[in-house]
Amino acid sequence: MKVIAIIPARLNSSRFPRKPLAKIHGIPMIGHCYYRTRFCNDLVKTYVATCDKEIYDYIKLIGGDAIMTSSEHERATDRTAEAMLIIEKELDYKVDVVVMVQGDEPMVTPDMISESISPFKLDSDVDVVNLMADIRTLDEFEDPNEVKVVIDKLGYAIYFSREPIPSQKKYSTGLSMLKQVCVIPFRRDYLLKFNKTPETELERIESVDMLRIIESGDKVKMVLTKKETYSVDTEQDLLRVESKMEGDYFMKKYM
Repeated sequence: MKVIAIIPARLNSSRFPRKPLAKIHGIPMIGHCYYRTRFCNDLVKTYVATCDKEIYDYIKLIGGDAIMTSSEHERATDRTAEAMLIIEKELDYKVDVVVMVQGDEPMVTPDMISESISPFKLDSDVDVVNLMADIRTLDEFEDPNEVKVVIDKLGYAIYFSREPIPSQKKYSTGLSMLKQVCVIPFRRDYLLKFNKTPETELERIESVDMLRIIESGDKVKMVLTKKETYSVDTEQDLLRVESKMEGDYFMKKYM
């Protein structure tokens, strides 16, 4: 199975402008994402896809692979798909799976990438996988920047929301609080199909791409990682991640 990783990134973020280049322990966040993803042995190659030359130049400077894409994309999946098609021309073959790793997941580990890929090896009917992790605090559960997910007994997503789900008002013990981790592998052809599918109402309301899949009648296989990981949506998140990454094993390998 030929698997590549693509990290979509852009500087124009409404919540945290120039976020990919914000430094964590002296290294731009996009650098952490790139180095740590590239360590995964299940990947043929790792790329950063961007519309910003500043990001492109930085990745090239550190010896990485970067792809320039259109500045018109509103969704990370669109940027990822464009980059994938460019990469396939360079490789001269079609890939089987593309792992989309969001550029604001600087705590990603090689094991997390491998965990996300594993369902494709076990079930040919799985088209898209999304990592998830335990929510560890009530503040995190109530944070609208954290996308929460509830799953069925077979591990498929029922719903994603920026609101606290499941409700803690009627039953506050014994139910898992789970969050989306933006490590999302797609089968190649399904990514292209996904991007041709019109946006759906719940997707727009929640601002969560994966809801398009559920609303369209398909399934998102969720995989739980036990790694402690936090995305970066605000400057406060950046400080938390910097503290959590102090003494990090993988960071020592590229610092």
